[in-house]
Amino acid sequence: MRIGELAARANTTTRTLRYYESRGLLPARRGGNGYRTYDENDLRLLRQIRTLQDFGFELEETRPFVECLRAGHPEGDSCPASLAVYRRKLADLDALIGELQDVRARVGAQLAKAERARDELAADAEVPGGPEPVCELGRNLK
Repeated sequence: MRIGELAARANTTTRTLRYYESRGLLPARRGGNGYRTYDENDLRLLRQIRTLQDFGFELEETRPFVECLRAGHPEGDSCPASLAVYRRKLADLDALIGELQDVRARVGAQLAKAERARDELAADAEVPGGPEPVCELGRNLK
């Protein structure tokens, strides 16, 4: 198949395919007429790359999976190098989840502190002689 057909079948652009070719992820075969030619195996490579990118993998991280398919394995993730990439990605995701949980805890603590301060201010305002409520624009409410 030619580049336009492959792009359509892979739901991508010819520009993307040329980029993958320049990065060595897609083979650069040419027919007798000089046109790029592709086959079903190339479509499998593209689908593997796109799936991994949908999972958040960087393009270079897909290389071991592509090489695994090129080596004749039925799946791109059945080789040791591919498994190592999965493990690294999971470790990165676990670290990111931990960081997000820390941020969430800090934001939750700050919210609780702000709500307590608001409640204390409201309670003080109800006490005779307590401070008058002030709106967020700095004007006294009456």
